[in-house]
Amino acid sequence: MTALALDEPAARPRGGVRTVYLWELEKLTAQWRVRAVAALCLLAPFAFVLALKTQDTVPSDTLFGRWVHDTGYAVPLVVLGFAGQWGFPLLTSVVAGDIFASEDHHGTWQTILTRSRTRAQIFTGKVLAAATFCVVVVALAGAGSIAAGVLLVGHQPLVALDGSLVPSGRAAELALLSWLCVLPPALGFTALGVLFSIATRHSAAGITGPVLVGLLMQLYAYVDALDVVRHALLTTPFDAWHGLLSATPYYRPLVEGCAVSAAYTVVCLAAGYLLLRRRDFTKG
Repeated sequence: MTALALDEPAARPRGGVRTVYLWELEKLTAQWRVRAVAALCLLAPFAFVLALKTQDTVPSDTLFGRWVHDTGYAVPLVVLGFAGQWGFPLLTSVVAGDIFASEDHHGTWQTILTRSRTRAQIFTGKVLAAATFCVVVVALAGAGSIAAGVLLVGHQPLVALDGSLVPSGRAAELALLSWLCVLPPALGFTALGVLFSIATRHSAAGITGPVLVGLLMQLYAYVDALDVVRHALLTTPFDAWHGLLSATPYYRPLVEGCAVSAAYTVVCLAAGYLLLRRRDFTKG
């Protein structure tokens, strides 16, 4: 059987992408590490708040850290700051960095490519599954952080970055919007994980690769980096939500961050598909 035959099965049933997508979701929900990550995202904020309540000190070196004992709406913003810097590149790569490489590990490529599914259908279904996991991770972490803050601290008004007082209802809205703002760069790291998964064919490399890239970007941003380069880093959009927390919101960082995230997503997915499309699976 040739590589072309593997890529172009005789029958191409309708709903191929949907079938692959649902099958990938079923596999993901059965994995203990996926369940563990989901539980961590939901429960870790509660552990964070409980730990803060046992001590008088606060993470004052972070945005809104000084207010974590005064209003519960500061909690999701503090958690968001940490997650954007270090958490999301790792959490999203747990699935994205493994979803293609796992087929190499188990030697199942030739099997799935002979089940009337094209490479494009398989690629699209797997990418959609990885993106779904990314959205779920962000949603669970955001919901857990807001719930932990409100239930364990309270729903007092929030002090914005410019010192103005934000009423409780508006503070809840801003906390939710802030978490939504990190979806574009999180999806960008998901696409980067997909690329590493396909290129390396190794789960460990697929998972750690995006994390190392994110770490290098963060380190570069901390040094005397050129402003234009800093804005082109995929980690920079994780801070775009800061513009919302002001009496006069500014949206330029958010718009730029969405554009940068979209560029990374498109380039990484295009490169990943090209590698997958050209690969000869008859040679393993």
